[in-house]
Amino acid sequence: MQIAYRARDITEAHIVAGLLGANGIEAYVGGHYLQGALGEIGTSGFTNVHVADEDLYRARELVRDYEAGSHSVATSDALEDKSDTYARWFLLVFIVLIFMLLHL
Repeated sequence: MQIAYRARDITEAHIVAGLLGANGIEAYVGGHYLQGALGEIGTSGFTNVHVADEDLYRARELVRDYEAGSHSVATSDALEDKSDTYARWFLLVFIVLIFMLLHL
């Protein structure tokens, strides 16, 4: 296993590991127990995201995109559009119901 990302804290390490997992790369977050070695002080540099040797190049590309702010995740635009459509219909029905209740 190789280190694909050196995180500032355990939360960021899990975010990056989730990003890699969403793109089909199995990732392991190491350093959970080292975080508590210094108590409640905000420690950094103890957590790393590890990937298999054959996934290292692709993982580092995804990490580079993550750090650049592009956050490319394997999601479908159709799914996002579907959620927006449901939200709009829900709001429309809700407004109509409120309007009907106010005029009773």
